[in-house]
Amino acid sequence: MTRKTADCRTHPSEMNCTLTLTGEEDEVVRAASEHAASVHGHEDTPELREQIRGMLEDADENVSA
Repeated sequence: MTRKTADCRTHPSEMNCTLTLTGEEDEVVRAASEHAASVHGHEDTPELREQIRGMLEDADENVSA
């Protein structure tokens, strides 16, 4: 399974957030939506989670476990 990444640096915000999340797709969507709600003031909705899912990128697979 391909790991996914969500990177706040690719989506400019007023707070210049630098958080990057990497993991399995569902983990990253859940963590990113919780982060978007608690830090960026978005409402954690199914629509937000689908938007986040659509913005995920494949992670660098060269990381050792």
